[in-house]
Amino acid sequence: MDAKIIYLDNNATTRCAPEVFNAMLPFFQADYGNPASPHLMGRRAAEAVEKARQQVADCLECDAREVFFTGGATEANNLVLLGLSSLDNPRRKIVTSAIEHKSVLEPLNYLSQRGFSVVNIPASSTGLVDLSVAEKVIDKNTLLVSIQAANNEVGTIQPIRELTSLAHANGAFMHCDAAQVLGKVPVSISALGADFLSFSSHKAYGPKGIGFLVARRSFGAKKLVPVLFGGGQEAGLRPGTLNVPGIVGTGVACEICLKHVFEEQERIARLRDELETRLRERSPLVSFACASSPRLPGTTSILIHGITADVLITHLPDLCISIGSACSSGALTPSHVLTAIGYSRDVSRTAVRLSLGRYNTNEEIEYAVARISCAIDELSSNGTFGLLSQR
Repeated sequence: MDAKIIYLDNNATTRCAPEVFNAMLPFFQADYGNPASPHLMGRRAAEAVEKARQQVADCLECDAREVFFTGGATEANNLVLLGLSSLDNPRRKIVTSAIEHKSVLEPLNYLSQRGFSVVNIPASSTGLVDLSVAEKVIDKNTLLVSIQAANNEVGTIQPIRELTSLAHANGAFMHCDAAQVLGKVPVSISALGADFLSFSSHKAYGPKGIGFLVARRSFGAKKLVPVLFGGGQEAGLRPGTLNVPGIVGTGVACEICLKHVFEEQERIARLRDELETRLRERSPLVSFACASSPRLPGTTSILIHGITADVLITHLPDLCISIGSACSSGALTPSHVLTAIGYSRDVSRTAVRLSLGRYNTNEEIEYAVARISCAIDELSSNGTFGLLSQR
C-alpha cells in the first residue's frame, strides 16, 4: 500500500466520527444560543442538550437525570474525588489501585497530603486488581473506592461489579473512571452498580473538551460538594455555560456506539489478535503484557526485548503508536502501570501500546506488522542498542 500515516493510538484519542462532526456544525452558527437563555434560540439549544443527555443515558442504560456534562473524564474524576472528600463524613480512607490514570492518582495524592489515607490495591501480573486484598482493605472506615473500568495502557478490564459490592457492603461509595470503555465494549451502568462513573467523549469518536459524569440517583449528585461555583448549570454540580456543540456531538457519538458496539468489538478484537499472532511469528523478541486477561478489544501492549520504545518509535514515523512510558524533562521513565504489575524498569521501557479502533482496516494491520517487524530486525541486527535485563 502507499506510504501514509497509520493511526493506531485510539486509547489516546479517536477520530471524530463524520456524523458527529455534521451534527455539531449548526450549533456553532445557526443555533448558537445559550441554553440558559429564555428566548427561542436559547430554548433550541436547551432542547438539543436534553436530547443529547437522553442519547447518553440510552447508550449506558441509566436515567438521563443521572448524566452531568463536564469538560471530560479528568474533570469528572476530580469532581467526584474532591467533592466526596469535602463531605462532613468521619470516614477518611480512600481505596484505589496503583495502575489508575493520573487524573485519579494525582487528586488522591493531593488528598493524602491533607489527611486522607489512600490505600492501593495491588494488581497482579495479569493486570487485574487483587480482589482478595480488596476484601481486606475495604472496611467501615472507607469513604470511597475508585477503580478504573479498563486500563489505558494494557487494556485489562477490571471486576467493577465485584468491587462495587464490596464497597457497598461496607457503606462506601464506588467511583469508576470509565473513560476507556465507552464505545469499545457494551456498558450498562445498572449492571456495574457503581455510584459515580466518568467518561470522555473523544475516546469514543466524539469531540475533545467534553465528557460527563454519571451520578446514580441512589447516592447521586446531591452527595457531592461542588468544586466550582457559578450560575448553577447541571443542577449546580458543574456551573458554567454549556458547550452545546460538544454536548450534541457527544450524544450522537453515544447513539452510534449503542448501535454498533457489538459488531465493532468483535471486528476490532480480530484485528488485534491477528496483529499479535503475526508479530509473534515474525519476531522472537516480541511478547505481550496481560495477553491472557480480559482486555479491551483493540489494546495491545507490546514488549520488545532489548529495544527501548523511544528508539523503536523513532524508526516508525509512519505509525502513530504510543510509548508505554511517560516523558518527563526529556528523560524516559518506566510506565507506572507495568512496574506496578511486576515488570522491571528496563523491560517497562521497551513497551509500546497499539490501540485499534473503528477506522482501522486489515490492510493497515498488515502494513503495521511489516513495518514493526522490519524495524525490530534492523535494530536488533545493527548492534547499536544494549540488551536490557528481562523481567
